[in-house]
Amino acid sequence: MALRGAARLVLGGALVFAGISHLTFARRDFRAQVPETVVELAPLDEDGIVLASGVVEIALGTAIAIAPAGIRPLVGTAAAAFFGAVFPGNIAQWLHHRDAFGLDTDERRFGRLFFQPVLIAWALWSTRPPSR
Repeated sequence: MALRGAARLVLGGALVFAGISHLTFARRDFRAQVPETVVELAPLDEDGIVLASGVVEIALGTAIAIAPAGIRPLVGTAAAAFFGAVFPGNIAQWLHHRDAFGLDTDERRFGRLFFQPVLIAWALWSTRPPSR
């Protein structure tokens, strides 16, 4: 399997795993990332937002892994948009000094912010056909 295809499957699997963790064992940690402004604007409470985002992650991860080649770029764009949409949660966790996922210092929480652009690039690159 080509590197791009393997990267796509790993990302899909990681998203499914993250989504399952939203619904089960990591719900408390994910609640630490929900910005107050989202809770104020959303029709769901904090836990509902975590559960809904978990369902979205499972759907996106599954789609990334099994989508036919013709629609993979669309799925990758949707995943990249999702990663961008949840980025404010990472910022809120850092700004409000919320411990979760072993990120128990401001330095660790700040360092995590730099991984989100990597996820966006990964989603876009792994779902595009190689340029010739």
